[in-house]
Amino acid sequence: QVQLVESGGGLVQPGGSLRLSCAASGFTLDYYAIGWFRQAPGKEHEEISCISSSDGSTYYADSVKGRFAISRDNAKNTVYLQMNSLKPEDTAVYYCATVTSSPTVVAGTLTYEYDYWGQGTQVTVSS
Repeated sequence: QVQLVESGGGLVQPGGSLRLSCAASGFTLDYYAIGWFRQAPGKEHEEISCISSSDGSTYYADSVKGRFAISRDNAKNTVYLQMNSLKPEDTAVYYCATVTSSPTVVAGTLTYEYDYWGQGTQVTVSS
């Protein structure tokens, strides 16, 4: 059974950092591109980052570029999202997902299709 489990969320002050983890079970992560997206109350779903399966290419939405970094450790079957310089507008539930299309970035907006995703982890940025 394909399963993704996100962890690492929490409450952090503006300017702080968190590292989210996305652990996969039931399949080998090596062969999949993995993306992170977030959903905040009252806001549209936003795809924020993606890492390819082949050469480790990374993609970011402009809203997080330069502050967030996606990486993968295939030996641990885990993908990470390092989030630095967090802002209150980063508050959302963060999800990881298996990506099924080539990601595109147009006018700073990252888009990809996905099929499986986890239950999400809450990130709250507040003083």
